[in-house]
Amino acid sequence: MLTNTVLAVVAVLAQMHSAMAADSLYEKGSPILQITNKKQLNELINTSNHTSIVEFYAPWCGHCKNLKGDYEKAARSLAGMVNVAAVNCDETRELCSSMGVQGFPTLKIVRPSKTPGRKPVIEDYQGQRTAGSIVDSLTSQMNNHVVKVTDATLDAFLAANEGPKALLFTEKGTTAPTTKALATDFLGALSLGQVRSKEKVTVDKYGVTKFPALVLLPAGDDGKEPVVYDGKMKLKEMAAFLSQAAEPNKPVDINVAAPPKKAKADKEKKDKAEKKAEKKEGKADEEETATSSTPTEQQTAPVIVQSAIPIPTVHTPEKLQSSCLGEKSHTCVLAFISDNEANNNDKATQDVLDHLAELAHKNAQAKRATFPFYVVPASNEASALLLKALGLEEKTDQVHLVAVNARRGWWRHFEGDDLSFKTIESWFDAIRMGEGAKEKLPASLVVKAEVKEEPKEEAKTEAKEEEVKHEEL
Repeated sequence: MLTNTVLAVVAVLAQMHSAMAADSLYEKGSPILQITNKKQLNELINTSNHTSIVEFYAPWCGHCKNLKGDYEKAARSLAGMVNVAAVNCDETRELCSSMGVQGFPTLKIVRPSKTPGRKPVIEDYQGQRTAGSIVDSLTSQMNNHVVKVTDATLDAFLAANEGPKALLFTEKGTTAPTTKALATDFLGALSLGQVRSKEKVTVDKYGVTKFPALVLLPAGDDGKEPVVYDGKMKLKEMAAFLSQAAEPNKPVDINVAAPPKKAKADKEKKDKAEKKAEKKEGKADEEETATSSTPTEQQTAPVIVQSAIPIPTVHTPEKLQSSCLGEKSHTCVLAFISDNEANNNDKATQDVLDHLAELAHKNAQAKRATFPFYVVPASNEASALLLKALGLEEKTDQVHLVAVNARRGWWRHFEGDDLSFKTIESWFDAIRMGEGAKEKLPASLVVKAEVKEEPKEEAKTEAKEEEVKHEEL
C-alpha cells in the first residue's frame, strides 16, 4: 500500500514538472518568433537586415501575461517589416542574464547598422507597452534604404549601378514603413527609389497616372521596357513582382539547433583559457565588457547601448489630434520640420531631433514624469494649418519647437537661435515646472470628443480583434 502511494505521488509530481516545463507564454501558432537558444538569438541579431524587437519574459510573470495580447497584435501588424521575437527566461536563464535582463518583461530593440560590417545596436525599448506604441516606435526606427528621386536626380539614380531598379510613385513626401521594408528585402540586389507626384518630368516619363504606382526598371541598357505593376500595393505582392528582376534576401532563419553539448563544453574550455591568458596581459576589463554586452561569439566591443530612441513621427492629422489636440489632451512637445529632403538631412535639424530624443531618454532614465515628444513633418496636412494658426507660417524651412496643452488651452514656442541641448532642456524644464509665459491656444484647434452611444449587444465589442494599422503607401 505504501509503495503504491509513493508511486502515485511520484507520478503526480512528474506530471506537474512536465506541465511546468512545457509551459510557454506563446502557443505554437503565435506570430511571435520564439527563441530557445543562444545560437538562434545570434542568428536574429547578426544576419537580419530588418529591425527586431525581442521580449525576455517568464511564463509566470503577471506583467508578461498582460503584455501578451498587445505584443501579438503588434507582431501581426509588423509582419514582414520588423522581426518580433520572445525568449522564455525560465528555460534560458544564462542567455537572458548575458543580455542584461534584470526584470520581466524586458524589451530590447535591435537595429542593423546602415554601414556594412558594423555591429548592430541593441537598446532597451522605452515606450508604452501597448500594440500601437510598439508599432509606432518600431516603424519609426526601421532603416530607410529608399532613395528619394526628383526630376533633377533621376539620371543620377539610373546611372548609379547596372543592377535592376524600381520606382515607387506616391503623393506623400514621407517614406511609409511598407516601402522601407520592401527596400530592405532587396537590399544589395535592387535599388528602390521614391518619386513624389509633383515631379512631373519623371511622372510623365513613365506614364504614371494614378498614385501610388510601382514601376520596375530591368537591369542593363538592352532596351527592356519598364514594367508597371498592376496588383495590390501590399508588401508581399510587391515583393513577388520585383522578384522577377532580383532575388530578395532570405528572411532570418532561427530554426537552428543549439550546438552539441561536447562542442559547447570544448568551446567554453577554450574561452576560459583565452580569458586567463588575456588577464595576464592586463586585458581582463576589456574582455569582461565585450562578453557581457552581447551573445555574439566574436564580439570585440559592447553592442548593448542604452541610448536614446528617436522620437516618433506623427504622419496624419488624426494621429496629431488624438495625441495632442483633443479637449482632454495633456502637454505635448512638437517638433515641426520641413518636408524638404535637403532640410531633413541637414545636420542642424538632425541635431535638434537628437537633442529631443536624448532629453526624453534622460527623463525616462531618471524616472521623472515627462511629456510625449513628436516630430510633425510638413507632409502632415495639419502641420501648415497649425503653424498658420499659431502665427509661425512665415519660416516654414526651420525647426519649430512648440509645447501645447489642449486641455488647459495654452501653447508656448521655443524662441531664439540657440538650439543646443542645454538651451532646449532649460526651455523644457521651465514648462515642466510651470514657469514662463504661455500663449492662449486658439479654440478652433482643439478637437471636441464625440459622444458615441454604447452598443446594445456587448458581445459585438469582443467579436473581432482590431489590428493596429501602420501608415500606408
